[in-house]
Amino acid sequence: MSRYVIRRVLMSIPTLFVISVVVFVVIQLPPGDYMTTVQLQLQSLGGLTEAEAAKVAQELRKVYGLDKPLYVQYLVWMKNIITRGDFGFSFQYRKPVADVIWERLGWTILIASLCHLISTLVGIMIGIFSATHQYRIGDYVATFFAFIGLSTPSFFLALVAMYILASRGIQPGGLFSQYYLFAPWSWGKFVDLLKHIWIPVVIVGLAGTARNMRVMRGNLLDILNQPYVLTARSKGLPERTVVFKHAVVNALHPIIMYQGMVLPFMISGEIVASTVLNIPTAGPMFYSALVSQDMYLAGSFLLLVAVFLVAGNLLADILLAWIDPRVRYD
Repeated sequence: MSRYVIRRVLMSIPTLFVISVVVFVVIQLPPGDYMTTVQLQLQSLGGLTEAEAAKVAQELRKVYGLDKPLYVQYLVWMKNIITRGDFGFSFQYRKPVADVIWERLGWTILIASLCHLISTLVGIMIGIFSATHQYRIGDYVATFFAFIGLSTPSFFLALVAMYILASRGIQPGGLFSQYYLFAPWSWGKFVDLLKHIWIPVVIVGLAGTARNMRVMRGNLLDILNQPYVLTARSKGLPERTVVFKHAVVNALHPIIMYQGMVLPFMISGEIVASTVLNIPTAGPMFYSALVSQDMYLAGSFLLLVAVFLVAGNLLADILLAWIDPRVRYD
């Protein structure tokens, strides 16, 4: 088992290297850079001529190393990340990228983790109920809402939620009401957070709940028709014991494998919902960085999401190897 874990960890290193190269190339693909935006601002707002603004922008490129070849910029970026934990400088926020990301990453991980936890537990329980009540009214209702959850975009759900809450006089955006926005932490602020945070959690977690429900239902239906389940029933075991002790355990394997990929999907859904609902997470920050071509900020966030994906897959593989004796370590 230990050799299997070490081998999987070592395999993750070249994967992260390739991902970092792809991320850096992708964020450089749009024409121009952040200094191009600065040049246009100097012309329109600063009153400089095109030549003067271009000269200032070129000097700034030299200061931040943006005039160097692409591979040199990449090597400097990776060297600073590995040796010093320095993800670069955010041109838009005028501060280190790490400071900008860490300010918002906590809320992002909190919302994504809550969505992940709730969607997994609720999806599994509904999937079990739907599989054990196949072709009954409960199964049809659960299947209908699962299709709705899978087919409805998160930004549309966010807009519908904003309209419904606004029509009822409830503040639809943000994580706190105006009174608690800048107040120190207290029990009242925590309760106020609970009143607001369920909105993005429901919006982002709906698709995950529907997906987990469909996967659990399909796998459990296959397991319930396996010979060993029929044998357990023929021995007179209670149906509850057959389902939860023998069938559900084996039906959970695809759910466990999916857990390694779910967090980045939750974060991407959180980006859309947070942008629409104006929540102070990494979503609006990432969108703004893409629009303004703040390359180090956008690239660092993508790289962190990729690290979450690789680490999640690694943990899912280890957990699956631990609970399933049929997994081979060779």
